[in-house]
Amino acid sequence: MIHPKSNIKGRGAQQNTHNKFFELSHEMREDFLEFCHKEGETVDKNKTQYLNVFPKTIVNKVTSPDVGMAYSMNMYQGCEHGCIYCYARNSHEFWGYSAGLDFERKILVKKAAPKLLETHLKKKSWNAQTIVMSGNTDCYQPAEQQLELTRQCLEVFLKYKHPVGIITKNALILRDIEILKALAKDNLIAVNVSITSLSEDTRRILEPRTATIKKRLRVVKELSDNGIPVNVMLAPLIPSINSHEILPMAKAVSEAGALSIGHTIVRLNGTIGEIFTDWIYKTMPDRAAKVLNQIESCHGGTLNESRYGVRMRGEGKIAQQINDLVQLARLKYFKNKSMPKLNTNLHEVCKDGQMKLF
Repeated sequence: MIHPKSNIKGRGAQQNTHNKFFELSHEMREDFLEFCHKEGETVDKNKTQYLNVFPKTIVNKVTSPDVGMAYSMNMYQGCEHGCIYCYARNSHEFWGYSAGLDFERKILVKKAAPKLLETHLKKKSWNAQTIVMSGNTDCYQPAEQQLELTRQCLEVFLKYKHPVGIITKNALILRDIEILKALAKDNLIAVNVSITSLSEDTRRILEPRTATIKKRLRVVKELSDNGIPVNVMLAPLIPSINSHEILPMAKAVSEAGALSIGHTIVRLNGTIGEIFTDWIYKTMPDRAAKVLNQIESCHGGTLNESRYGVRMRGEGKIAQQINDLVQLARLKYFKNKSMPKLNTNLHEVCKDGQMKLF
């Protein structure tokens, strides 16, 4: 049974873990908490901060051989969605913050992203390859509603006829459907929608500030109905939390129009293992030990898994059962369906922002 009882409302992580790059650590002591309680003072205001950063480039080459993309870009670092399992949490430590609550509440914003992208696409040395937005954090997280950096970047991709991929779990993407339709006319867009459960109770505690499952299924349908190809990521699959939903999820997204599904088995690298363990004992105390043991059984007895070729799919009996179920789902619900290969042939003649005559 799920017990959505957390200390900090509307957040995934329930603590700020120590940043491994810092010598000193910050500790919230019980006597301080007791003092605040007696004085009626607020210990934690739980507000999100948007902090501007100024990178020199925005497009990143992806060297990992098993993530399915060659280039990525992120307009935001940190993510207010608060998904407890998110692999990107560890990257927040590089910026001097915690992978826990800081990751969800200190959002780094790259306002120059559209200009940096345009500069990159105009390089004479650049040969078009699909660039995926949200390789690290969701490009349609709540900050996008006001800042519209993702929308501006999509307009740049359209201007230069360049292929782009999107990964998101936010229904805000439908705001930009006209731009997406224009890209789809030239086969320049592929959207990956993340759906981890059909249960709102599960979604609410795993991904506290994401779009509801109903809205995400509507995203899949509306995009598909408008000729925009959609792959659904059933990711991550977590033993004894959502692994039993593989076939129902696959059926639902196929009926909504998805052309394919992808999946990963959860892995809890670095500080994420500590954050997830703290979270699950607070939200699912009756099954916490079982879930953690089953995750470990998928990764050679540890929560941490970094081996290429193994880390995404796991190993052992439980991992094999999950992978077999996903394969069965593909055969049952996605026969004769597939995602199109994006068009890389139009960009070269559009590097100055318009079609060249010769």
